[in-house]
Amino acid sequence: MKLKLKDKGSVDVAEAAFGAKFNEALIHQVVTAYQAGSRAGTKAQKNRSAVRGGGAKPWNQKGTGRARAGTIRSPIWVGGGRTFAAKPRNFDQKVNKKMYRAALRSMLSELIRQDRLVIVNDLAIDAPKTRLLATKLKEYELNNVLILNEAFDEKLFLAARNLPNVGICDVAAMDPVVLIRFDKVLVTLPALKLIEERLS
Repeated sequence: MKLKLKDKGSVDVAEAAFGAKFNEALIHQVVTAYQAGSRAGTKAQKNRSAVRGGGAKPWNQKGTGRARAGTIRSPIWVGGGRTFAAKPRNFDQKVNKKMYRAALRSMLSELIRQDRLVIVNDLAIDAPKTRLLATKLKEYELNNVLILNEAFDEKLFLAARNLPNVGICDVAAMDPVVLIRFDKVLVTLPALKLIEERLS
């Protein structure tokens, strides 16, 4: 299939990588799994064995007229342990490589169908200046945009970090969440070829 370049010309890409059907259920599953994987899961509480103190029996079993008690760290006492204490847990959800790649193919194909994928030959700037990148993006009429580059470019990174609603990442760091976060995705030609190679 042929895709138009924003500056000039066109490029041939594989139908398998950029002509996939939109699979909403799969995309939802992969995005949810990706977000779940970034959860820390560090919530922790103490049960009665983990709370400090409570070694001695507070009072005699019989003869006091009070209810029997074995420890001051019982869950029904103030300062006692929790009955079902929360422990650190792992929120990871299993997603096969095949499913992950299929979701990325579906997302990129849908971006093309909605005219949200903008392809350019090159996006090099002479100096790490926000003004230079802002001027280029204005030429392409892009405000809320993710810039996809083939590799990490320090000049582009420094120029983009002070622009609101502009994200930048390389192909290796591309993930499902970052693809749906922005209105448009600006991708360079070398990056597009690298994505095609990985998803075909």
